[in-house]
Amino acid sequence: MTGLEVEFLPVDEKSRAGDAIAIRYGDPHSFQLIVVDGGTTASGETLMEHLTSICGGPVPIVRDLVITHPDIDHSSGARVVLEKADVRRVWTHVPWWHAEAILPHLQDSRWTVDGLTRRLKAEYDVINEIVATAGTKGIPVFERFAGAAIGPFTVLSPPQHIYPQLVSHFPDTPRASGNMSDFADQGILKAALEALAKTAASIWEAWGFERLRDGGETGARNESSVVLYGQFDGWKPILLTGDAGNLGLEWAASFAEACGLVLRNFALVQVPHHGSRRNVGPTILNRLIGPVVSEGQVPHFTDVVSAPKDDSAHPRKIVMNAFMRRGARVLGTQGVATCFGSGFPLRAGYGPAAAMNFSPVVEAYDDD
Repeated sequence: MTGLEVEFLPVDEKSRAGDAIAIRYGDPHSFQLIVVDGGTTASGETLMEHLTSICGGPVPIVRDLVITHPDIDHSSGARVVLEKADVRRVWTHVPWWHAEAILPHLQDSRWTVDGLTRRLKAEYDVINEIVATAGTKGIPVFERFAGAAIGPFTVLSPPQHIYPQLVSHFPDTPRASGNMSDFADQGILKAALEALAKTAASIWEAWGFERLRDGGETGARNESSVVLYGQFDGWKPILLTGDAGNLGLEWAASFAEACGLVLRNFALVQVPHHGSRRNVGPTILNRLIGPVVSEGQVPHFTDVVSAPKDDSAHPRKIVMNAFMRRGARVLGTQGVATCFGSGFPLRAGYGPAAAMNFSPVVEAYDDD
C-alpha cells in the first residue's frame, strides 16, 4: 500500500475561511508532494513552515502546486509556496487566456481582447502575479480542465468548453449577456436543478428526515473550482472539491461516469465550500457519495470540512448531517490541522481527531 497523507491546514478565523491542503504519497523516505491551494498569505506562511518540517530540508520540493480557483482565500498563500519552495509545475486557470472566447458572452460588444485581458489581469492580480513569477522562474503553468492528469489525480470539472461562459459570470468580469440558469438550459446537466422546495416551518431534523434541499446556487467563480479524483495504490479514491457547487459537482460526476471512474466508494471526500448549503443537495450527494445508510451504521469513509475557528455559520449543521447520513465520519479543521491517511511517521502533537456529532437542530431556510 502506498503511504498517503492528506493534511488540511487551518485558514484564518471567523468568516475568513479558505483551503490549504498538503498531500504527500509514496515511500516515507522518498515521497511526492502536492499542494492544493494555499489559503491566505498568512496561512501560506504556515503552510511553508509545515512543508519544510515534513520534508526535512530548507527547500521543499513541490511536485504540483494546484490553485482550484482565483478567490484570494485559496490563491494568496500559493504565492508564498511558489516563492519559497522548489515548485515543479503550477496548475491554475488563467482567465485572460480565454479573453477571445469570453467576448461573445458579454453584453457590451465594444470590449476587445486586449481590453478584456487588461481588465482580467487587474481584477485577478494574485493569479497574474503567480503566472508572472512562474514565468520568471521557468516553471511551466498549466490549466486544469476535465480530463487533465495531475500526478495521481484526474480533474473531473470544470469542462473546458464551459469555462469562458463561467468567467463571464464572475463578479469582476464585465456584465454577461445571459445568466447562470443558461447552463442548465443548454443541456450541460442531464437534468435541470430542481427549484427550491417548500417545507414545514421547523428546524428539527432526524436521521430519516432530511431538510437539506436540492437547487442551492453558488457563484460562477466557485463553480469553476477544480474537482480532483485521486487514485493511490492500495487506497479507495479520494475526492477534493474546492468550492464547487451543484453544477460543478454534477459535471464532475458525469465526467467520472463517462470515464469509468468509480463513485460512491471513497476513502476521503472534502466537503465543498466550507460546508455551505448552497453547494450541495441530496441528489448530488446520493450520486457522488451514496444513498442514506441505516442509522447507527459504522462510518465507511471520512469527510473533512475546512471551516474557520469561531464561525457560527460554517460549517452548516444541515450539510454535516447530510454527509453523516451517507456513511461519513466528518472532521473539521476549525483552527486545527486535520490529517487523513497512514504510512508516514506520526508527528509530535498529533492524535486521533474527534468526529462531529449528528445534530438534531439545523439551520432553517428563510422561508421556513
